[in-house]
Amino acid sequence: MTRRFLFVLGSSRTESNTEMLARRAAEQLPTDVEQQWISLAEHPLPDYVDLRHDSDHTRPTEGNAALLLDATLAATDIVIASPLYWYSVSAPVKRYLDFWAGWLRTPGVDFKATLAGRTLWGVTALAHEEGEVADPLVGTLNNSAAYMGMRFGGVLLGNGSKPGDVLKDTGALTRAKTFFAREAPLARFPYETE
Repeated sequence: MTRRFLFVLGSSRTESNTEMLARRAAEQLPTDVEQQWISLAEHPLPDYVDLRHDSDHTRPTEGNAALLLDATLAATDIVIASPLYWYSVSAPVKRYLDFWAGWLRTPGVDFKATLAGRTLWGVTALAHEEGEVADPLVGTLNNSAAYMGMRFGGVLLGNGSKPGDVLKDTGALTRAKTFFAREAPLARFPYETE
C-alpha cells in the first residue's frame, strides 16, 4: 500500500507554530507520498454525542464528519498536529478523537480493523522549555494508537508561543528532517516516558 499521510490541524490559528513545524517535517517526505491537510478550524465537527446505549450509529455521508472519516480511513499515516493546550491536545482534536468512538460502532466501517497496523504521529508546539509538560498529550496519542492496534511514531516537539517562534527552534527543525523517516513501533499500554 502506498503511504498516504493525513495531517489533522488542531490549532485555532492559521499558519500556527504547530502547523509550521508539521509542514517542515512533511517537506522531507518522498514526492510519491500523498498528503492531505485538513484544518479542524476550517472543517469543525459538531459536539460529539455518545450513542453507545441509545441507538445505532450511522455512517456520515456529508459534511465535515464524512470528510474526516473518509480521510482517516484512507490514510496509512495520521498526523495529529495540535498545539499544547492545558497540557494536552486542543479541543478540536479531542472532539475528532471522540468521533473515533462513534466510528468504532458504525456498522460496515470496520474502523478499528482498518486502522490497525497504521501509524499515528503527533506534532506540537509548546511555550515551555521543558518538554515533559507535553507528556499528557503524548500519552493521549500513544494510548489512542495502542487501543486501535496502531503504530505510534511519537511526537515532534517544538518551542514557540508567538507566531513564527518555532522557526527559531533549531533543535526542532533538525528533528523534523528525519521525524517521519523512523520506523514506528506498535503502540503499547501503558504509556511510559523514556
